[in-house]
Amino acid sequence: MRPTGSLHIGHLSVLQNWAALQDEYECYFSIADWHALTTGYEKKVDYKELIREMTLDWLSVGIDPQKSAIFIQSQVKEHAELHLLFSMFTPISWLERVPTYKDQLQQLGLGGEGKDLHTYGFLGYPLLQAADILIYKATAVPVGEDQIPHIELSREVARKFNYLYESVFPEPQALIGKVPLLPGVDGRKMSKSYNNTVSLTASTEEIGSKVRLMITDPQRIRKDDPGHPEVCVVSKFHKIYSPDTQRIEEECVAGKIGCVACKKYLAENIDKVLAPYRERRKYWEVEGKVEQVLLEGAEKSRKTVAQTMNEVREAMGI
Repeated sequence: MRPTGSLHIGHLSVLQNWAALQDEYECYFSIADWHALTTGYEKKVDYKELIREMTLDWLSVGIDPQKSAIFIQSQVKEHAELHLLFSMFTPISWLERVPTYKDQLQQLGLGGEGKDLHTYGFLGYPLLQAADILIYKATAVPVGEDQIPHIELSREVARKFNYLYESVFPEPQALIGKVPLLPGVDGRKMSKSYNNTVSLTASTEEIGSKVRLMITDPQRIRKDDPGHPEVCVVSKFHKIYSPDTQRIEEECVAGKIGCVACKKYLAENIDKVLAPYRERRKYWEVEGKVEQVLLEGAEKSRKTVAQTMNEVREAMGI
């Protein structure tokens, strides 16, 4: 994950999936600060603080440094070395055909936010991602469906390396987790830039305040008017955070529950989910704990990748 600072509940299902994987796999969780530069190179950002905040959110949701390695990408230099070696034999056409390349050029480049993304770093970031994956000889990578082409590129790179030199890398598989798409409180995409998120660190009062701002059925004027849950942002959140969604929807359609009571109930349920994370976060907020986790994670990662890079260098004769 790129270091973006504090996360919001739109990220929660991803982190919960990650936490569950720790009981089945040997996991490496990378804070991808080099990747952040591929679209944000022109800004001078305090990545140290962003990394600390995001790591705290990971730890609070249950990413366990006793089970997994949590590390900063740029602290394991072998990622860059393998990326460089892969670049020697990877055709440019492979990178240009990655669907997100043209999409993001349009969204963030001259057709969108006006960023100049005609850089090697942006074109080559899927190859850096392939190095991030293959350097651990990963067999499984948890991703969203939009990232499947990136995993396929990693598989192609592994195949070409194994064909050109000798068999070093397994071909990783994509693990598609169930990740519900949550809108922001105003119905738009949930984004900190829109100020329409509910933070993972939100207090009981903040949660209540955010939920009260949620967009409801515009056709519903009075409390006893029949509601239309399918057009209501609150209903989408109930489906994830409330244990009795069907009852809430039936009462809404029948005009038996008003929007104020409906929102109050949702806020209570979201708070029940986030409360344990707030408590766990307090443990990790003690000065020096996050830094120690990241140091130990980087050390564990270096031991793993050192073996891989020895095999790579020997295979390539360097």
